[in-house]
Amino acid sequence: MTAISYASGISSEPLLGITIGDKFDEIVSQFPDNEALIVHHQDIKWTYSQLHAQVNTCAKALLASGIKKRDRVGIWSSNRCEWTVLQFATAKVGAILVNINPSYRIHELEYALNQSGCCMLVIADKFKTSNYEKMILELAPELAYAKIGQLHATILPELTTVVSLSETPPRGMLAWSAFMDKAEACSTSALEKRQAELSFDDPINIQYTSGTTGFPKGATLSHHNILNNAFFVARTMEFTEKDRVIIPVPLYHCFGMVLGNLGCMTHGATMIYPSEGFKPLAVLQAVQREKATALYGVPTMFIAELEHPEFDKFDLSSLRTGIMAGAPCPVEVMKKVHKLMYMQDVQIAYGMTEISPVCTQTKMGTPLVKQISTVGQVHPHLEVKIIDPDTGQVVPLGTKGELCARGYSVMLGYWNNEEQTKSAIDSARWIHTEDLATMNGEGYINIVGRIKDMIIRGGENIYPKEIEEFFYTHPKIRDVKVIGVPDAKYGEAVMAWVVLKEGEQATAEELTEYCKGNIAHFKVPKYFKFTDSFPMTVTGKIRKIEMRQISIRELGLDTASKIETA
Repeated sequence: MTAISYASGISSEPLLGITIGDKFDEIVSQFPDNEALIVHHQDIKWTYSQLHAQVNTCAKALLASGIKKRDRVGIWSSNRCEWTVLQFATAKVGAILVNINPSYRIHELEYALNQSGCCMLVIADKFKTSNYEKMILELAPELAYAKIGQLHATILPELTTVVSLSETPPRGMLAWSAFMDKAEACSTSALEKRQAELSFDDPINIQYTSGTTGFPKGATLSHHNILNNAFFVARTMEFTEKDRVIIPVPLYHCFGMVLGNLGCMTHGATMIYPSEGFKPLAVLQAVQREKATALYGVPTMFIAELEHPEFDKFDLSSLRTGIMAGAPCPVEVMKKVHKLMYMQDVQIAYGMTEISPVCTQTKMGTPLVKQISTVGQVHPHLEVKIIDPDTGQVVPLGTKGELCARGYSVMLGYWNNEEQTKSAIDSARWIHTEDLATMNGEGYINIVGRIKDMIIRGGENIYPKEIEEFFYTHPKIRDVKVIGVPDAKYGEAVMAWVVLKEGEQATAEELTEYCKGNIAHFKVPKYFKFTDSFPMTVTGKIRKIEMRQISIRELGLDTASKIETA
């Protein structure tokens, strides 16, 4: 009988049957004086006991504000201590934390808040070119004269409260300090009662992923999903309470809040944020200053660190492990991380938000050749298989097909989107990744392509359909198709092929300007091609593969297209 591409993760360690809040309390009791959270740009260094006090105060403030179980609370901010405090606090009261990408602009923010039904939103005042207070006031001008907690906005009908991390927020917004003061109106027993009413299968987090339908989809994750995935990812790296982890990846993403925050918490390890947003120099400084043992990042981050002009000045010898994930990992970069950053046990992880997020990972002691050419083996307590996309049959080992996963980490579904949920998760609870992969006889998996029309730019998943839908709002554009093209720095770059309406003229600069302030910067096309038509099949389907080949040739991207990745 032919061996088939199927593997199940065996583990002597059972799954955690506990909520995030209860696990957090358990870890605090074990390691009260261990450093839990270090935030360099805020000059914060909290022990687990001190973080616990902040989290409980925030949880009581949420209860005092009338937040009920399953209410949605949004967070729109870069990496800060308040982000983490709110993450654990919402878990303690059973509110669903809605992660909002800090790069979102008005169009995307409005959709996420309304689709999730957020009743409370916590925002930073500004970050880089984003002025969050200004954008929320543009969507909800009623804030300027609304009483705190009693917003009635036409465009955002569910939103009642906006909390700002600014010390002096605009009228209508509640300062974080004033919000935390509300905790005085809630007793400890009330918090304990709410926490005791929660189940580990309750939804606790919504993360928006770009949608092939033109709109983002809210992957809904439970305590059980993300707590266990974080625990086993960290356990695979052999984390203990002595590990100190640099987390430069954004918290709004699973990489930051699950693999970073929860991965550290479940083992009593230390979370370290070197800066609000990624800065390679800040990462290098943090590794040396904190004697970090682990470093996370997408390939572009590691490349930026390795190529920094001051790289050789830093002592990185305390590093032993970490995760490189989020995009294909260039083989040469992995070799340099091994040699120059001392990360002999750096691991490759593969997954997607809908799988909480990891389903395969390399392990300690994995031979270098497999570390740099595969995405590892199936995770504990999960199953993976590779199927023929047309027949659904599991393919023989070594044969290319669609990678599917099943187990505890598969999301509950897309928030209020049953149709998309059914298209992603079949009746046997297998989630279809739409990524093409192969499996060898040892169960190592290699990602060889994608079925889905997705671009991965520096770890950000971008769906062309969403950008195309946006460009259809431009008065001069008749038709548009968006593709990914090779990019030496980010792995892929966004390109738009544009057909203008008859008699119209436009420039790439004009279309780029149209994007600013409306869609996230990483979705703005780097390249534009004005054309009269698109390559098509005889049945009228757009041939995006041919478009990509033409673009590579015309833009001179042959070198970037040949960079070897795992």
